[in-house]
Amino acid sequence: MLVHNELCRVIIVDDELLIRQGIKHFFNWEEEGFQIVGEASNGKEALSLISSTDPHIIITDIVMPIMDGEELTRVVKENYSHIEVIILSSFGEFDYVRSTFQNGVVDYILKPKLDGNILLDVLRKAVARIPHFQLVEKHSDHELSIEKMIKSLISGYEFSHTSEQISQTFSYDSYCLLGINFHNQPINEIDNYIAEKQKKIGIKLSSNLYHFQYYPFRPEKNLLVFLFNFKNSELVNVINLTRKLAETMQDTSFIMTDDFTSFNNLEIAYNEKLKKMVQYKFYFPDCSFFINKDLPQPTPRYEKFNLDWFTSEFKRENFDSALRYLEEHVLTLSTCYTTDIYEFKSFFNNIIFNITILLSNMEYEIQELDKAKYTYFRSIDESENASEVLNHWNKFLLNAKQHITSCKSKAWNPNIKKLMQYIANHYAEPITLTEVAKHFHFNPSYLSNYFTTHNKESFTEYLNKIRIEEASKLLKQNTAAISEIGSMVGYSDHSYFCKVFKKTMGISPSQYRREQQLK
Repeated sequence: MLVHNELCRVIIVDDELLIRQGIKHFFNWEEEGFQIVGEASNGKEALSLISSTDPHIIITDIVMPIMDGEELTRVVKENYSHIEVIILSSFGEFDYVRSTFQNGVVDYILKPKLDGNILLDVLRKAVARIPHFQLVEKHSDHELSIEKMIKSLISGYEFSHTSEQISQTFSYDSYCLLGINFHNQPINEIDNYIAEKQKKIGIKLSSNLYHFQYYPFRPEKNLLVFLFNFKNSELVNVINLTRKLAETMQDTSFIMTDDFTSFNNLEIAYNEKLKKMVQYKFYFPDCSFFINKDLPQPTPRYEKFNLDWFTSEFKRENFDSALRYLEEHVLTLSTCYTTDIYEFKSFFNNIIFNITILLSNMEYEIQELDKAKYTYFRSIDESENASEVLNHWNKFLLNAKQHITSCKSKAWNPNIKKLMQYIANHYAEPITLTEVAKHFHFNPSYLSNYFTTHNKESFTEYLNKIRIEEASKLLKQNTAAISEIGSMVGYSDHSYFCKVFKKTMGISPSQYRREQQLK
């Protein structure tokens, strides 16, 4: 049987913090061959942990808010069939438990009878169901102590240790972390692949460096980290040799922190330095190795995308100005490498969603584009770096522009477009339906019906919407009195302006201005 040189990874899911804490302290998990890699208060949180922790086993309560254990089990077994599930329940919940057995759970444990021995027996039962997996043999006390110290430090837990314990393993005065990201490896092969690379890297470094030693650990499935310990005079050699080694290895990213002088600084080096640099690497896909000094000066934080303005321009078919603003924002966003990866991807997915909804509401023939948006969502979510995200985004944008150019709007014919443009140009004037009808040589009654039929809102409703949109912008940017702003957008009666504004925005103009000033 193949023995994995790793601990069996476990996630604990329960909405009661005391239950989770109690489970964590039932026994020494590492000594028994297990590692708690995450905890969650409901099924939805647990699902978000799976991709980053790649657990072997999930222990979950059955009754929880947002997503309960029954639904969590079903989703896990549909999408991650290799993960084993253990259910925690109370006496009156057997109907729920029975449904989870249909999805293939290992076993269930009644909470009132939960203790360390029972839980350990069920955990071992779960391990026996995992193909080609055997619990790792116990480490020597010294190895286990070092491993515990590292895991405790990077997890933010307190762990008492002495300088004597540290000096037994780490002899030199300087430390740094080397993080290596492994991409595009099949999930069933990655453990053996990383173990092979770990051995190769360790031999290469140890045989070419003096006054140097290392300790490897894997805080995440695709991330291998080396804690380097070396004599300070070796720092340049450590950097140069690691850089050369990175250039010989494909499908990896080598990221090295600045050096630090105390083992106790490991938590800061990992959580505040290395993890951030791993994120930054997303924006530099062509760089196989970098250290902090290789990073360019961070760009100033970009201004928040004005979705209201973009939507307004888009609805008026001012596509050139709307898309020009969007493309300028994307250019700025893509140069800001400190942006969170999830936030970066979410921006593009949200814009794709909004553009397809807008075009659909404007009655453009976009069935093909609307169907394709799910492919773009998935491709962006699975992208390994910012360049891939931008590539998928540019494909969508080109597709959208082609639809805008080639597809004829059913409702937005030349006449209604001219009406909209006239209102956009004259909303600040005291225009009326009768005056507009006269300008376009329409009967007022006919124009009213024609406008409502083609625009799905009345002339007055549309005029008020345009005026309130403009008033909102002025309240954000202009220090003029509210009564003056009402006049600037076409309302001669201040009280009527306030009434329409509150009906449209849900709050008064003065409240809106105060809220905007607080942002």
